[in-house]
Amino acid sequence: MNVTQISIGRFHHFHLARQLERHQLLDSIWTGYRKYNLRDETGIDQKKIKTYPWLHTPYMAGARFGITQWHWLKHQWAWLSNQTLDSHVSKHINTPTILMALSGCGLHAGIKAKKIGGYYICDRGSAHIRFQDEILKEEHEKWGLQYQPIDPRVINKEETEYEASDIITVPSEFARKSFIEMGVSANKICKVIYGARLERFKKVAEPSKDIFRVLWVGAVSIQKGFMYALRAFQKVRHPKKEFVVIGHVTSEVKGLLHSDNLTNVIFKGTVANHELPKIYSSAHVFILSSVQEGLAMVQGEALACGCPVIATNHTGGEDLFTDGVEGFIVPIRSVEAIAEKLQLLANDRLLRIKMSEAAIKKVQSLGGWDSYGKSFIKVIQSL
Repeated sequence: MNVTQISIGRFHHFHLARQLERHQLLDSIWTGYRKYNLRDETGIDQKKIKTYPWLHTPYMAGARFGITQWHWLKHQWAWLSNQTLDSHVSKHINTPTILMALSGCGLHAGIKAKKIGGYYICDRGSAHIRFQDEILKEEHEKWGLQYQPIDPRVINKEETEYEASDIITVPSEFARKSFIEMGVSANKICKVIYGARLERFKKVAEPSKDIFRVLWVGAVSIQKGFMYALRAFQKVRHPKKEFVVIGHVTSEVKGLLHSDNLTNVIFKGTVANHELPKIYSSAHVFILSSVQEGLAMVQGEALACGCPVIATNHTGGEDLFTDGVEGFIVPIRSVEAIAEKLQLLANDRLLRIKMSEAAIKKVQSLGGWDSYGKSFIKVIQSL
């Protein structure tokens, strides 16, 4: 029995599709992207890439041009994009298949697959959705910001998916524990850790000997905990330090930055993916201070380039590296803990070199996306 995948966007699902194709287990992968935008997805028979872009593609364009700045429109549009893709795929499932769908866009197709003798895997790339909603509400209140909650329809649908599915796959121990905390049986949850693109991410440069360079890659947002990283950087004592920030700065964070010290902080905006290996390689340490992540793949990218990582225990970092060996794991919302580890690395060049070498070895031992594919195939075989 082969696998039918559904993912409204790309995420990690095309990496999985390539692995399934290699092992002759892929039936098809459905997405909300246009076929034109997927022309660079090699290693998959193009006939197996199915698209239903009529709502999701305009939604993505609207987000870029600010059309979805009204929350009611953004919620409704996103809801309809996922619902129509889900319903469309369900109509095309006519033979037994293992339906593997990103949470939020697989309920109808999953139920249809089970009805005709197949199986349904709900793939959640983050913490349990209600856990996520609650911790983000807390975080916004902490910073005095208005919180726009997750659409209740989305929460209800995802929780129905968790119940209807045969297996729920998550990428990290943090995500797994969030499901158990919300009452889901541990027996139903399978942890499958993401890989890294080892052919692209590798050490290609050396950090400067004159500057202590701290790196951020990703959305500059409340969920990512950027303000904790910024304030920890401010506490570091070093004659030549800099904080290089790559990623889109959200309006919420922009409002908070007005009252903060931005000396030696360099905002570079978004950069092309092919430029990242050099940027990672040139940094002394990478920070990810998120309050909630499933497993942020930027951590694996940084480690593969020999850049030690400081990450919170809500990022999936504990599944990628060992605290004190390739980097440091710190509690969420702790400026002091991040600053302490930054200062340690700023003061100790030999420690930085040791951690850099260990990081490269660690990521190579994890096996990249091949290892992820093998682990997921074991989940399929268990069904």
